[in-house]
Parts: sequence; C-alpha cells; structure tokens
Amino acid sequence: MLLSLFAQIQPVATAVADTATVAATAATAEDISLLDMLFKGGYLMIPILLLSVAAVAIFFERYFYIKHVSKMDNDILETVKKKLSQGKLEEAKEICEASRSSVAKLYGKALNRIGSPVRDIESIMENMASLEVNRMEKNLGFLGAIAAVAPMVGFLGTVVGMIKSFYNISIANDISIGIIAGGIYEKMITSASGLIVGVLAYILYTFLTHKIDHVVLTMEENIIDFLDVLYKPSDL
Repeated sequence: MLLSLFAQIQPVATAVADTATVAATAATAEDISLLDMLFKGGYLMIPILLLSVAAVAIFFERYFYIKHVSKMDNDILETVKKKLSQGKLEEAKEICEASRSSVAKLYGKALNRIGSPVRDIESIMENMASLEVNRMEKNLGFLGAIAAVAPMVGFLGTVVGMIKSFYNISIANDISIGIIAGGIYEKMITSASGLIVGVLAYILYTFLTHKIDHVVLTMEENIIDFLDVLYKPSDL
C-alpha cells in the first residue's frame, strides 16, 4: 500500500521539481541587467560604445553651431533697405556688422561692393553662402561614417563570437542546447548594439542635413530679396 502511494507521489514531486528549476532559470534570466548584457557582448562593445559617444557629441556640436549661424533677423532686410533708400550706406553696413546672423554677413559683404556690377555682387553672396554651408557641414561626414561602420563592427563581433562558440563546441565532450544557445545569444548582443548605434547615427545625420537644407533655402531667398533691392536704383 505504501509502495503504491509512493509510486503515485513520485511523478508529482518530479514535476514540481522540474517546474521549480524552470522558474528559477526564468528568474535568473530576468535578473540579467542591460549592463550585464553589454558586458557579455565582448571587447568589440568598446568601439561600438565609443562610436555612440562620438555620434552624440558630433550631433550636439553641429546642432548648436547651425542654430547659432542660422539665426535670422526678420527686420534686417527692411532696415537695410530703408537705410539704402535714405542714402545711409555706412549705417546699413554698421547694422549688418552688428548682427551675428549669416544672412547679415551676406548683406554686409554685398554692401562693401556697392558700385560693382550686380552680377559680381550676386556671385560674391553666393560664394559666401557656399562657404557658410561648408562650415555647417563640417564633421557630418564622420556622423555618416558612424552610421555605416557601427553595424559592421557589431556584425564582426557576432561572427568572431560564433567562430569561438563553434570551436568550443567542437572540442567539448558534452554538447547541450544551453551551451550552444548561451554562446550564440551573447554574441548577438554586438550585432544588436551596432545596429542601434548605426540607426541612431543615421537619424541624427538626416536631421542635421535637413536643417542645413532649410538654412540654405532661407539664405537663397534672402539673397534674392536683397538683390531685388539693389536692382532698383530709384530706391537708393
């Protein structure tokens, strides 16, 4: 009777023990922090981290520079136009020199060439605008390179890790799914990290290029408006 009862209880006890083991494993997996996962990615996580820091640093440096040089004084054209109509050329120049906006610099450069052919003035303003755009685009190439390189570094880390994992499997006496899966998931961390950094860098790069395009369009519109003023001798 006791043997029969023990035989019935044993499977239940075994199932409970297996459930407890699974639960303990799940709890351990849940306890793994993001920082722990990053450390498990291996030494190639270091260049990926450095690339992410560089991408963020370049973005903020370029963002604040573009924001500074693209400040627009909406009243400056009307003020300069009014001074020119009154024949106060020097005052118009002083207004442009006092302003920090890139558009004011264009106006000031053009005012210094008053008396030259309008085509020459237009050419000077376009060259200055092009120079300012080149300054705004400084280091953007590095940001674009990070967007391309980071995923490749991550993929390289995964490939190297997979090679090591399969080498360890080839020399192991006991092969289990846990060993294989554990080695693979750790190596996939570098690919995921590289992709995240690459996508982030590409988004930041696209944002800055669109902002620069907007500044260029605004500068072109202001150049046209200013040349319209110069094309009217009666207003001077």
